[in-house]
Amino acid sequence: MRKYTALFFLIMFMIGTDTFLISPLLPTLQTEFGVSTGIAGWMLGAYTLGSAIFALIAGPLSDGWNRRTVLLCGLLGFSVSTILCGFADSFWTMCLFRFLAGVSAAFTAPQVWASIPAVMPASSVSKTMGIAFGGLAASQALGVPIGSWLAVAHWSVPFWTIGTASLLLIAVAFYSLPDMKPSTRERTSILGRYVPLIKSGKARSGFLAYLLLHLGSGTAFAFVGKWMADRFELPIGQIGTVMMFLGFGTLLGSIISSYAARKLGLTNTVAAGMSMLLVLYTVIPHFTSLPIVTIVYLIIFATLGIIFPLVMGALTSLNASIRGTISSLANSTMNGANTLGAWIAGLLYVQLGGYTSIGIFSAVCLALSLGMFLYGGLLGSKTVQTREESASAS
Repeated sequence: MRKYTALFFLIMFMIGTDTFLISPLLPTLQTEFGVSTGIAGWMLGAYTLGSAIFALIAGPLSDGWNRRTVLLCGLLGFSVSTILCGFADSFWTMCLFRFLAGVSAAFTAPQVWASIPAVMPASSVSKTMGIAFGGLAASQALGVPIGSWLAVAHWSVPFWTIGTASLLLIAVAFYSLPDMKPSTRERTSILGRYVPLIKSGKARSGFLAYLLLHLGSGTAFAFVGKWMADRFELPIGQIGTVMMFLGFGTLLGSIISSYAARKLGLTNTVAAGMSMLLVLYTVIPHFTSLPIVTIVYLIIFATLGIIFPLVMGALTSLNASIRGTISSLANSTMNGANTLGAWIAGLLYVQLGGYTSIGIFSAVCLALSLGMFLYGGLLGSKTVQTREESASAS
């Protein structure tokens, strides 16, 4: 069973590294392709846009397919499109290849979460889920900085490295994972799987709050590399070093997340964390010391590392029978928010006072998100039942 745990960790590590890689590379790629700051963020947004759109259909569709096949095909597409990013010769070809990588990730990442209960003993599911999430956190702590350091040789090297490593993971997955075919042949429409969530007020408010949470954090993260390059005149290698500390913050937060929830309670932990975040996002653009900025961002990312698993757990508990669909919708929501955030960050940075306006916008999003979480009751809610579950219960 350890081979599955390691495989899922590494897949999420590669996807996470590829997702966040553009941020520290943004100043270099902007110069390479000769594009303005206002649209440069779309090199990040193209990836999240592809993932956001196709995640809406990838999860429900894959519930009726062999998850092993879907995972292998998604990982192959992810590998090839990421390698092609290293050959991009213009802004638009980079956006195209990033979009394709996002589409492939939309079919790959949800299969990891859905495959864990299928191949792991019930007693190990929660632990394996945590380790897989740790792969995302580790990608920020190690993958993104390593990518930045590789980019010192040439900006294309990180893409080729991630793509080639992902090809190796395909071989491991092919020989180690068993078939995971659906238990029944019953066909359910894509929209039909979303009906219980659409009808639930808790689900609607919960996903809106989740959208605002990622919109705030994603907008701030999209241009942090650009801001550090402009404010502190950091070369790309040093930006990668700072990003390493941010990733370690996420990793630390994910490790202590369940402990914090046990001590403070789910609602209090999320409320306290988000309240602190909206203050920190507001004040961080005004700091002039790089060490202080690094420490504050370490705290921000550690707090996000605590909050995200708790909120994701609350969302997936809405309905146990459609967890794959919920996970895909959450993934789409996250990437949609990051796509919008990258676009908004570019506008704010250029038109409204640089990173200060981004910090204020992020703080407002966090405040609205917290209000929706508390108003909707997601953090202490009963599950949303499907019609079949309601009928059987009655």
